[in-house]
Amino acid sequence: MRIAIAQINASLADFESNKNKILDFAHKALERHCDMVIFPEAALFGYHPFDLLEISEMVEAQNRFLKDIEKSAPKGIGLLFGAITQTKLKHGRPYYNSAVFVERGKKSRFFHKELLPTGDVFDEARFIETGRIADNVFKFNGQKILVTICEDIWAWDDKNGRSQYPANPLKAVAKKEKGIDLVLNLSASPYYPGKEKVRDDLVRKTSALFKAPMIYCNMVGAQDEIVFDGQSFAVDPKGRELARLMAFEEDIGVLDLDKMEGMKRTEKVADAEKIRQALVLGIRDFCRKTGLSKVHLGLSGGVDSALVACLAVDALGPSNVKGFALPSKFNASESEELAAKLAKNLGIEMKTVSIQQPYEVLRGVIDPAMGLKDFGLVHENLQARVRGTILMAYSNAANSMLLATSNKSEAAAGYSTLYGDMCGGLMPIGDLTKKQVYTLCDLYNREHELIPQRILTRAPSAELRPNQKDQDSLPEYDVLDRAVDRLVVEAKLGSSRDEQWLLGAVLRSEFKRWQAPPILKVSKHSFGRGRRFPIAQKASSVLVKSK
Repeated sequence: MRIAIAQINASLADFESNKNKILDFAHKALERHCDMVIFPEAALFGYHPFDLLEISEMVEAQNRFLKDIEKSAPKGIGLLFGAITQTKLKHGRPYYNSAVFVERGKKSRFFHKELLPTGDVFDEARFIETGRIADNVFKFNGQKILVTICEDIWAWDDKNGRSQYPANPLKAVAKKEKGIDLVLNLSASPYYPGKEKVRDDLVRKTSALFKAPMIYCNMVGAQDEIVFDGQSFAVDPKGRELARLMAFEEDIGVLDLDKMEGMKRTEKVADAEKIRQALVLGIRDFCRKTGLSKVHLGLSGGVDSALVACLAVDALGPSNVKGFALPSKFNASESEELAAKLAKNLGIEMKTVSIQQPYEVLRGVIDPAMGLKDFGLVHENLQARVRGTILMAYSNAANSMLLATSNKSEAAAGYSTLYGDMCGGLMPIGDLTKKQVYTLCDLYNREHELIPQRILTRAPSAELRPNQKDQDSLPEYDVLDRAVDRLVVEAKLGSSRDEQWLLGAVLRSEFKRWQAPPILKVSKHSFGRGRRFPIAQKASSVLVKSK
């Protein structure tokens, strides 16, 4: 039997597009003489639907396109794809997260996901009912096949002998069902560095348990903050890799089970390059799936905005990216010069709009109204908010989305201004530490100096007061970055003085992150949807040690 693995980029609730893509890839699989083609989890609906499932008409609409697939599927090949289906139960949640097996002219078969993730960015149990993996066995072309969906293979114990589930349902299935010939997994698994190794381990354990080859078909593409990397693959019962598909691109590969041979499109890529690919895909899909084609950003002459500009150009092309230099009297002339040089290197338009006059006008109103005599934080933030106002005005004028340029280290410390530099529709590098920002900039400069070297060597500064440097307010970035990894990514408590300082800052500034633009997730634990810290809390009195 020959099986095609079709990792597609499904758009949430764009049922017609997803249907056409499923049928198109099914025809490609048939041309490759395949007997079956498998697609990712929720390939017809898109993933993750969250509260779209509050609207019953959404699933009803999807089901009409499911019937279209049943009528239009090419003859001579079976299609297995993910969809959201109604439970028809009197009690319990209204929907299943299902895999649907379609053969032209035959009654479709449905298999339902059992393990429902609720941690991090997931919340399936909100609307999804639990299925039974034990019911997900069927025969096709003389082969006994077990269907699993994403989390169904994630109940294995970790290296510490712990699992978030009380039992691994795969083990019960293995005892009951003898002679499984093939295990399939339809997945929508988000990317972060190291995720590939985690999946490999889970698939190899599952394959070994059933003594059968296994295919893992993962979604590719981005949905809001989440980036799916594809990298679908197959292994034999001994763990030998049989097939591997591309990362961050739609792809189709073929596995011949008789010969135990498959297509491998792999190359060794450093983590930094994969993160770059993930962010580019995230920006492109965020724009495409929201109907936007143009973006803009403030170019400060600093490293963060330089990186965001490079990513945006890779995602959308230079003609769809515009930069703004927004100087005040506190900005060094070098900043605008560096921003202009970067814009020229990238081939993007840059416009200079001084904020000095509107800042002075507003200060003339605010200072007497509030009895302010000395320059202070109010005036620093006022400059940032004037910049935000100008950049958001351009959004209205040109139907262009503003990209915010804050990084994860700044966001953790609350080193940002609400309605100022936090303005925007998307924060592409909000999950990168400062070190990662520099690493990706170095990656862009690997072949030639795309980003002016001076941008990478000058001291970071918000330039909101005379001779300001970031390190006037923050620990050194290498120290801060390590603290961010420990407190945010690893969810550990701070022990050092700098970690304790950051812990207090994180807790105090949670209100800002609730109002921040969506952040592209490229770490195991990011700010954004997967982080559910309350704003009103006294946790610092318990967690932060007194001086």
